[in-house]
Amino acid sequence: MTRADPGPGVLVVGRGRAGGSFASALEHAGWDVESCAHGEVQVRLEDPDAAGQFDLVLLCVPDAAVGAVASMVPPTTGAVVAHCAGSLGLDVLGGHPRKASVHPLVSLPDAELGAERLGGAWFAVAGDPLARRVVQDLGGRAVEVGDDDRVAYHAAAAIASNHLVALLAQVQRVASGAGVPLEAYLDLARGSVDAVAALGPAAALTGPVARGDWATVEAHLGALDESERSGYLAGVHLAARLVGRELPPSLGTVAP
Repeated sequence: MTRADPGPGVLVVGRGRAGGSFASALEHAGWDVESCAHGEVQVRLEDPDAAGQFDLVLLCVPDAAVGAVASMVPPTTGAVVAHCAGSLGLDVLGGHPRKASVHPLVSLPDAELGAERLGGAWFAVAGDPLARRVVQDLGGRAVEVGDDDRVAYHAAAAIASNHLVALLAQVQRVASGAGVPLEAYLDLARGSVDAVAALGPAAALTGPVARGDWATVEAHLGALDESERSGYLAGVHLAARLVGRELPPSLGTVAP
């Protein structure tokens, strides 16, 4: 590989949503980008010195495949071998002398929108300092997350994104029974997130649990389909914990 630009060179392994997003975003940031499917990595790096021609080999592959794909990359001191998996530590990369992880705290629904979202995003990084260079060049913010904390970090990410989506699906189901579209509630949800950003979770909480209005909570439970009550009660328990309220006997013994 010959580069006219002396800037960093990266081989993005994986052509899915994450790989396409990183390839596009890094190219826009001035990196010299090449990419290949993860099934092609052995052929692409068949020459033992091939990996060393890059500054970074970034594995954007399914979590379960990271270890196997990393083992296909010839060890070199010339390139950092990194993955972008949220729940995995550096050990999955095996014996590579330079290794790192760089996980974006944004969803990447497709390559075009994903590349846009990577700009300015938060990233969990570990290992070689080149991971922070990636974040810096993307205009993002880096937070160091060590191997022992990766699973808890990723669990929080799942709650913030996946569980929130599932919660809004419950809003849609319950609201449809009252003839109200989901869209009517989305500004309310956005406002709550903005309030958390401005005030913190405890000060941002409003509604019946924050007021200790258990009669309204009981009325809600009575109006809900039985299949929706456990989800609602889980939220009640979390809200009560947040503001330090004890649940009344009628609710305190009910498991969410």
